[in-house]
Amino acid sequence: MFGLGTTEIILIVLAVLLLFGGKKIPELMRGIGQGVREFNAAKANVKAEIEDNMKNKPATSETKSSEEAKS
Repeated sequence: MFGLGTTEIILIVLAVLLLFGGKKIPELMRGIGQGVREFNAAKANVKAEIEDNMKNKPATSETKSSEEAKS
């Protein structure tokens, strides 16, 4: 995982425990989880909107002029 060994991971976990304390870590993780969920929801909304616009693409002036030229 990212080229980190067991010793480095243990040191990072200990540093986080010292900085935030045992009571703040669950709150911190909940906040991170909520942020990830909101990001994924926004990403899904943007993707759906783009797909809808591609399906319901209105005729542009270039499309209209090329269609008129064919007639």
